[in-house]
Amino acid sequence: MSLRIYGNRQLKTLPGKETRPTSARVREAVFNIWQGKIAGCHWLDLCAGTGSMGAEALCRGASLVVGIEKSSRACATIEQNWQQVGNTEQEFRVLRGDIIGQLKTLSGSQFDRIYFDPPYASGLYQSVVEAIAHYQLLDPSGEIAVEHASQGWTLPEVPHWEICRKKVYGNTSLTFCRIGSQRAGDEGAEENSNS
Repeated sequence: MSLRIYGNRQLKTLPGKETRPTSARVREAVFNIWQGKIAGCHWLDLCAGTGSMGAEALCRGASLVVGIEKSSRACATIEQNWQQVGNTEQEFRVLRGDIIGQLKTLSGSQFDRIYFDPPYASGLYQSVVEAIAHYQLLDPSGEIAVEHASQGWTLPEVPHWEICRKKVYGNTSLTFCRIGSQRAGDEGAEENSNS
C-alpha cells in the first residue's frame, strides 16, 4: 500500500489496521493553515503512524522532524519514508516506545509545530498534552494541532494554553492550541469544512 503527499511523492504504508494515516483532506488542511510556518521549523509528530505528516513537513522545508511511535514495524516504515523525502540539510529521527517516556527524553527541546494524532479511543489525550506542557516542548510562539473525533472531546485544562482555532472535517476534528494570547481576533473560532 502507498499514499501520496506534497509534490506527488509516494510513501509506504502498513497493511491492516495497525496504523491509521491522517486523511489527505485533513493533512492538506493542516498544511494550509500552517502555510508559511513550516520552512525551517522544528516539527514533532506524535503517534506518527507511517510518518506522513512528518514527511510532508520535510517536503515543505522543516529543518528538524522528530516522530514518536510505539510500533517497531511502523518505525521502520517512517524511517524509510523520511529518508526518501528528506535531504542532507534536514535532521530527522524516530523514537520508538511509550509516548510519555519518549516525551521526557525530549525535555530541553522545543518545537514550533506539534501534530498529535493518537487512536481516538486510546485515552492518551490528557496525559500527552500535560506532558508536552510539563516538559515545555511547545515553543512559546508555536502551535500544536490535535486530531480527534468530532464528538465527545474537549482539550484538557493546561495552564497558559489556549485554543486558537477548531476545524471539523466530518467525523474528524482538529483543535489548534498555543501558549498565551499571541494573536487577537481568532480565539475559539470553530469552522465546519465540508468543501
